[in-house]
Amino acid sequence: MGNKLIELDIRVPNQTRYLGLIGRIGKELARELSRENGESETLAQHLNVVLTEAMSNAIRHAHEGDPDKTVHISISIADDELRIRVYDHGQGFDLSSLPEGEPQELEAGGRGIYIIRCLMDTVVYRRSKEYNVLEMWKKLR
Repeated sequence: MGNKLIELDIRVPNQTRYLGLIGRIGKELARELSRENGESETLAQHLNVVLTEAMSNAIRHAHEGDPDKTVHISISIADDELRIRVYDHGQGFDLSSLPEGEPQELEAGGRGIYIIRCLMDTVVYRRSKEYNVLEMWKKLR
């Protein structure tokens, strides 16, 4: 794939009805990439899950279900690396405080992050004055 650059910037209302749309965008993006570098349908499923889990966390936890807020998702691909950022304006959380046990041992709140950690190569959550961002990277082989 080389140095091809793809950037998607998505803003949707803070409502769960848009989860399917975001998941489908991830799947279609993965399918587009697979035409070039032979990635399997697995990547499509992984992106669907990662995007819907991350967006669901932003809706339920960061924005506390407030339908007037917006979820901002940025997806970029450059140098064979996929980067997803999900921005929120909530109070944030400490990613390192979440247990890394098996999903059946985790409370409902930790399952999404556990799944994201399993499917992506790197997961970081940063806080700033203006927003918080969940950043996720995956190397495309």
